[in-house]
Amino acid sequence: MRSYLDFEKPVADLEGKVQELRALAANGEAVDVADEIARLESKAAQALQDIYGKLTPWQKTLVARHPDRPHAVDYVNALITEFTPLAGDRCFGEDEAVIAGLGRFRGRAVALLAQEKGHDTQSRIRHNFGMARPEGYRKAVRIMELADRFGLPVITLVDTAGAYPGIGAEERGQAEAIARSTEMCLKVGVPNVSVIIGEGGSGGAIALATANRVMMLQYAIYSVISPEGAASILWRDSARAQDAATNMKITADDLARLGVVDEIIPEPLGGAHRKPQAVFQKVGEAIARALDELGGFDADNIRRMRREKFLAIGRTL
Repeated sequence: MRSYLDFEKPVADLEGKVQELRALAANGEAVDVADEIARLESKAAQALQDIYGKLTPWQKTLVARHPDRPHAVDYVNALITEFTPLAGDRCFGEDEAVIAGLGRFRGRAVALLAQEKGHDTQSRIRHNFGMARPEGYRKAVRIMELADRFGLPVITLVDTAGAYPGIGAEERGQAEAIARSTEMCLKVGVPNVSVIIGEGGSGGAIALATANRVMMLQYAIYSVISPEGAASILWRDSARAQDAATNMKITADDLARLGVVDEIIPEPLGGAHRKPQAVFQKVGEAIARALDELGGFDADNIRRMRREKFLAIGRTL
């Protein structure tokens, strides 16, 4: 069963009726429902177009968090072959919020880093809802150092509400680990490409998204803090998250206009979860273009372009 967001109720009602009619036909009911199904499907498609043609920033936030939205592991399975996972930070332990390893992307050897939230209760607990601890970021540093040593491009998939704020994480140096990971993103002499596939939250995202090319899906979000967190700080009221989302400029359109992201990858009408294979294809094409564009530069130029890209953010406003 497909999950629907509150603002998608008109579509849910129409598509529910379509499913009922199909069930009648499948049970051998002596009624011709083909015309009615076609009419309802047309109305549902139009309703979906009307709704998604005028989404608010808060509604886009809900789409980015949709429970059926493809997660990092889905992209890895679709885009990376011969994937060999690498675990542990060689300091404390393993953090499954960050998937790391080596593999091939369209025949090209690459290093991969991805934040995984999990799909069900068990996997969400195992991956800590995509909120990495210090060992996750130190593992990322280890993989980026490995990629730099062997000349492998780095692909990162970002999807996190933020770094884990627990006591243990703070005791083990969470802020320092995030800073070291961000520093390593800037230091590597190989191309790095980052795609924000859902939520890009705070330093937890920046630690992997400080790349030569930063792209995001059409209904993804990217911000220094969650709308709920910003509302709690600014107005002492997390219920004003919708106001915060509007004012924070967290959507792909806003961030592309501000120069924070380099490219918006289109999603199917209704979000990536409606046609995941089409989204995997588009993300793969975008990553391939970026790697091709960066492939002819030496390490010094790769670092220079990356540095200049981030120093230029905000200069033209």
